[in-house]
Amino acid sequence: MKKEIIPSILLSFICIILLSGIYPAIVWGIAQITPNKGEGIVIKEKGGRHFYENIGQNFSDDKYFWSRPSAVNYNAAGSGGSNKGPDNPEYLLLVQARIDSFMTHNPGVNRKDIPSDMVTASGSGLDPHISVEGAMVQVKRIAKVRSLDENRVSELVRAHIDAPMYGMGPKRINVLTLNLALDNIIAH
Repeated sequence: MKKEIIPSILLSFICIILLSGIYPAIVWGIAQITPNKGEGIVIKEKGGRHFYENIGQNFSDDKYFWSRPSAVNYNAAGSGGSNKGPDNPEYLLLVQARIDSFMTHNPGVNRKDIPSDMVTASGSGLDPHISVEGAMVQVKRIAKVRSLDENRVSELVRAHIDAPMYGMGPKRINVLTLNLALDNIIAH
C-alpha cells in the first residue's frame, strides 16, 4: 500500500507546484511581452461609458460597422465557439441565415464578395476585429444611412487598419474603435 500511496502523494505535490505555480508564472511572463501586458484595454467615452477594446461587441444597427458573429452572444464571462463542423446541417443553416441577413442589409453586395469573417464566429466568439475587406464591404451601407460621402467612410476605415502583431497575420480593424470614430465624425 505504501508503494502506491507515496508516489500518488508525490505526483499530487508535483502537479500542484507545476500547475498552480510554474505554469501560471510562465503564462503571466508571456503576457508581459504583449501589448498592454495582458490587461484589458478600456476606452472611456466623454459620456462616462466604458468599453473594452479587446472584447468583441455586438453592433447590428445599419449605421455601424458590424462585428463578427458570436457563438456566445458577446458574453465575455465565457468564450467559446459553436463546436459544429463545417458540414453540420445546423451550422450551414446558421451561416446561410447570416449571409441572407448581410445581403438584405447591404444591397448590391454579391454573395461571393462577403468575407467569411462577417458570417462565421471566431474560435472565442469574442474577436473584436474584422478584416479590412469585412469593413470595406459595409462602407456603402453606412455612408447611405449616415448621409456621408463613401470616400470619407472609406478613408476612416483605412485610418483604422491595425498592422499584424509582430508582423504575422492579416491586417485587421477593431470594430469598436472604428464605430466610435464614426460617431465622432457626426459629432464634429
